[in-house]
Amino acid sequence: MGSLSGVTVVDFTRQLPGPFASRELLRLGARVVKIEPPEGDPMPEGWYHALNDGKEIVSWDARSAPPPAALATADVVLEGFRPGVWERLGVDLPETTVLCSITGYGAGGPHAQDAGHDLNYLGYAGVLADTAPTVPPVQIADLAAGAQGAVIEVLAALLERKRSGRGARIVISMTQASHRFVAHRLSGDPGPRLLTGGVACYGIYETADGRHLTVAALEPKFWRNLCALLNRPDLVERAFEPELHELVELFRSRTLADWRALLEGKDTCVGPVLTLAEAADELA
Repeated sequence: MGSLSGVTVVDFTRQLPGPFASRELLRLGARVVKIEPPEGDPMPEGWYHALNDGKEIVSWDARSAPPPAALATADVVLEGFRPGVWERLGVDLPETTVLCSITGYGAGGPHAQDAGHDLNYLGYAGVLADTAPTVPPVQIADLAAGAQGAVIEVLAALLERKRSGRGARIVISMTQASHRFVAHRLSGDPGPRLLTGGVACYGIYETADGRHLTVAALEPKFWRNLCALLNRPDLVERAFEPELHELVELFRSRTLADWRALLEGKDTCVGPVLTLAEAADELA
């Protein structure tokens, strides 16, 4: 029995952010009813099943059919239409329902009606400034700002409902929520690009077999341990230099497995860059 047992979530969203959010609510014990148009959800099949298996799937043609029956008892409704579309659908919800709208740019403002995807939201949010033109390896705006942000707000609204007996209207802006991830940096960084590849002690290094190693030895004690194990005490005072060619060449001299054997579990803040399959096995 999950902590959300007895909670019914009706999910009108498609693609990635909303289905990821409702999958998390499902994982926590909620019943999730996913409402899809007659043509279905355009997600690739493998992704679709990973995100939506275990949910009840209901087809609904908003142009000709009455609203889905599940709405009458919905504790939570997720929708991802452009601002104004939900209101035009004219769906009546119980006063106790938490309605959460996951949007790209919020309900108002100059971009509210603009189409967009994760990369656009991150660009507007200032998240990509240090690393452009590199594309992030995971959809930060979709999954963290949008999906997880929605889950957090929904859970808070359900707690408040226990006190007040009333539902809530929540609007998630994936752009604004993404900006919150970096807004603490507006006052300045301790060092230029401290966590985005600007210092030697916090970066990714290639190994002899073409794999990669993560080094995050920001604290002096971890960096000293690393330099000692590498037999390079001369590098101890150079942790915050933009690039250490000596370290780059050193890490290229051995395989990833060799470095893991030497450095893991030794308080060095060093680890591998695993493939998705390797990560699934290691984290199982």
